[in-house]
Amino acid sequence: MSRARSVRSPRPLLGAATVVAAVATAGSLFLSLGLGLTPCRLCWYQRILMYPLVVVVGVAAIEERPGVARTVLPLSVFGLTLAAYHSWLQVTQTTCSVGVVSCATVQYRLFGLLTIPNLSLLAFLLVTGIVAVAWWRTRR
Repeated sequence: MSRARSVRSPRPLLGAATVVAAVATAGSLFLSLGLGLTPCRLCWYQRILMYPLVVVVGVAAIEERPGVARTVLPLSVFGLTLAAYHSWLQVTQTTCSVGVVSCATVQYRLFGLLTIPNLSLLAFLLVTGIVAVAWWRTRR
């Protein structure tokens, strides 16, 4: 592989996005199964959008397919939107009657600062940005 081709290879970026999605998936499973926290309805929706990203972006990294952005970006942008809304709910509301567990309830804070929806927002933001950059770099 030539130097110019290797610089534009999407594999490292797609690999990084896979790691972010895998850490987010493992973290959500640890919070529910390890710590016994019950996910609210919005958390479930965010999980539904994050979990497949591990496989989809992982396979794309192996196969060096930056065009996977057309599949990933709708999932990650929608997840980003849900996580932003969920984070906003936790800041502005005291209750939310969407499900059994209130989406406005802060169940856990990482380092006393980031709530679960904040972590989800960060993960979706990173996956979206990394995949978009990988796609853009190979299209130049």
